[in-house]
Amino acid sequence: MIRTIGKTINQEIINDFQLEDISENKFEWYWVDIGEPTKEEEALLSSFFHFHPLAIEDCLFRLQRPKVDHYDGHSFFVLHTFNEDTLEAEELNLFVGQNFIVSFHFPPMHELDQARDRIVQNPKGWDRGAMHTTYHIVDKVVDAYFPIVYKIEDYLNDIEDKLSSDVYHLSLDQVFDLRSDLLRLRRTILPMRDLLYRVMNSERVNLQQTEKAYFGDIYDHLLKLADMVESNRELTADIRDSQMSINSSHMNRIMMILTIVSTVFIPLTFIAGVYGMNFTNMPELEWRYSYFVVLGIMLITAISMLAWFKYKGWFNLFKN
Repeated sequence: MIRTIGKTINQEIINDFQLEDISENKFEWYWVDIGEPTKEEEALLSSFFHFHPLAIEDCLFRLQRPKVDHYDGHSFFVLHTFNEDTLEAEELNLFVGQNFIVSFHFPPMHELDQARDRIVQNPKGWDRGAMHTTYHIVDKVVDAYFPIVYKIEDYLNDIEDKLSSDVYHLSLDQVFDLRSDLLRLRRTILPMRDLLYRVMNSERVNLQQTEKAYFGDIYDHLLKLADMVESNRELTADIRDSQMSINSSHMNRIMMILTIVSTVFIPLTFIAGVYGMNFTNMPELEWRYSYFVVLGIMLITAISMLAWFKYKGWFNLFKN
């Protein structure tokens, strides 16, 4: 599907014009959006627009790292958006020339719709040309990162607030999933940050001072996003370490209980074993009160050992 919008040399705004109108040189600048393209529409990149073959190859064979390349007559941008449900990166390609923008993408992207609406609703920006429109597109792409990062941050804070051994497995599963999501974001945000830095400092792009201010604002947003992603990755590591410590402490308590039980029963088992050997010459077996005396000795031994453990402070380990 192809959508077009442009400003004519007569200062008129025209929507959805035919590509043939471009050849008549009636536009001061124009934007052609090629979304969910057919084979015929893909071929227009070469047959009609005559873009560089390497740039066209990057468009058709996804998924490229965010970058900017410069060719004769145009610059080629590779941007990434995110699928909100899967957080999979989706590629948006921009061909930006002195008086044109051609956007190319396979999945539909609401960021482009938002950028188009902003341009239409802000007539004052029409005189700033193609690069200002490029700013709106990149700005909407980057703005869409914030809700995703904020959502992950809220999840992590919620997990941290509920941190306990009772939710150990659930929490760690969520933490590792979120850590994986943050890694995906990081693989896009850092290259996007580098891309904006190159755009702002490249002589090939030749930004005006006012345009540098606009792109500098996007660069600041990417710096903030990069810091948020790194801080959240550190938070996942802290939660993981805390959960491991909680689990280790929990296991130590269990082992302490088992140790106390085993230690108490060792002498009791010894006594029961001695008098369970059934030798003929065991005078205690003939005594009327032997059974009760042995039980008493076992009870006294168990109580004495428990008292000794309490004196040594072993039971303090069970306190929260």
